[in-house]
Amino acid sequence: MARTNNVDRAEVERFAALASEWWDPVGKFRVLHQIAPVRIRFIRDQICSRFNRKPLDTRPLDGLTVLDIGCGGGLVAEPLTRLGARVTGIDPAGSGIEAARHHAEEQILEIDYRSATAEDLAEAGERFDAVLCLEVMEHVPDVAALVATCAKLTKAGGMMVFSTINRTAKAYLLAVVGGEYVLGWLPKGTHQWERFVTPDELARYVGEAECEIHEVRGMVYKPLFDRWSLSDDTDVNYLASALRS
Repeated sequence: MARTNNVDRAEVERFAALASEWWDPVGKFRVLHQIAPVRIRFIRDQICSRFNRKPLDTRPLDGLTVLDIGCGGGLVAEPLTRLGARVTGIDPAGSGIEAARHHAEEQILEIDYRSATAEDLAEAGERFDAVLCLEVMEHVPDVAALVATCAKLTKAGGMMVFSTINRTAKAYLLAVVGGEYVLGWLPKGTHQWERFVTPDELARYVGEAECEIHEVRGMVYKPLFDRWSLSDDTDVNYLASALRS
């Protein structure tokens, strides 16, 4: 890989060690499986609004190129491919990419998986209609640089979609203490609270990259129903879309 200056190797190794569990819906990535419908619906609707598509069509993203940064085992890349997108999934963890390729082959899905960084693709001059950066920002040393790279990878008139965790006391209690130590939804040490990103910080980084925030929505867990839904509450998990003119 050409550049890895914005990659935390300890984080990469942490997720690489869990590669075999990506597609276990009750395993270490159970939460990502649970939030998948909410994330996919938000991504689909945001991209459709940008490109004047009908979200309820069978393949509303047909022909659009989508880059999934930090794709892991392909939990987002696969459903977007089924919606018609031509997806490129990248991740510095080679074992995760191998797991993603293997699962896509089993599902007879064509996805361009690569063991690479966002900087690699930006330097190569690659551009996409939509760039996704989901649950990645809280794991890198320089968030502003990552957002700037996402902007470079987005075609003029395209869209970026981010998903991350707000840096609030509530997020620390629920996402770190609750999610990792009490409920055991995630392995202990998965998150570092000081790396969480507030919506205002994200908006500033997006603006510095000469783009603009389009929409921000929270994701909240409803324990009585054991499911996640979109909300105006961004205190913990949130999604954001951004436009490149």
